[in-house]
Amino acid sequence: MNIDGKLIAKNLRDHLAVEVAELKASHGVQPSLTVIIVGDDPASHVYVKNKIKQTQEIGMISNEIVLPIDTTEEHLLNELEKLNSDNSVHGILVQLPLPKHLNENAVISAINPEKDVDGFHAVNSGKLFNGEEGGLVPCTPQGCILLAKEHLGTDLSGLHAVVIGRSNIVGKPVAMLLLQENCTITIAHSKTKNLAEVCKQADILVAAVGIANFVKADWVKDGATIIDVGINRITSETGVTKLVGDVDYDEVVSKCSAITPVPGGVGPMTIACLLSNTLIAAKKVAYN
Repeated sequence: MNIDGKLIAKNLRDHLAVEVAELKASHGVQPSLTVIIVGDDPASHVYVKNKIKQTQEIGMISNEIVLPIDTTEEHLLNELEKLNSDNSVHGILVQLPLPKHLNENAVISAINPEKDVDGFHAVNSGKLFNGEEGGLVPCTPQGCILLAKEHLGTDLSGLHAVVIGRSNIVGKPVAMLLLQENCTITIAHSKTKNLAEVCKQADILVAAVGIANFVKADWVKDGATIIDVGINRITSETGVTKLVGDVDYDEVVSKCSAITPVPGGVGPMTIACLLSNTLIAAKKVAYN
């Protein structure tokens, strides 16, 4: 069966819309998200457009700062400092990837951790690693956990989860979240020996490797739950371009108990969890 990320994300946004209205009515605080995009990458602009649209639809304030591709790091850091100092801005997001001349780590580190709604700042990463409350958790990993629970229920204790990928954006944080859910965790990557055999042990398989149709049917245990984080564009021999995941869906769908489709799985949840983080950041301002 497919795990319907579009529907689950819509339900979450509907819930957030109610909370946004309540926060505005009770404390006069309307959550506000500002997105900075540098350059003219078409995919990034489409993604940012979707973020802005969904932010506004649930009653939040959405602002966009578009900077030219030759923007200096100094200028970008100055823009972030202005947003850090602006009490009306609750969430700050810098759309990645950045142009190659900009240092992503330096840019992320310049965002106030309490406004870092992507959850990438070292302070937020450290809180996640230490199991501390109060940090903002990366959005895609959050969405992965919600999708897994939609199929498996709220208690994931004792399940063996294999994560393919060790990035700071998805692989490492989703492993930490699964560990907090009392799963047994294996993090696999390009240097893992016998990768197919490792994956075949998984009750929950999270594929975040960035290679189209990488995971095949003989990598998957019967009845496994698969969370496919990959978003890859491929072109067929006839010239048709389509989006596919890191899992070979057509091969695997009949073998697993549930899988997130691409598109329509993890992607919608990422934006919904971004809005959730923005609300959390606004509540901290309202309640303190």
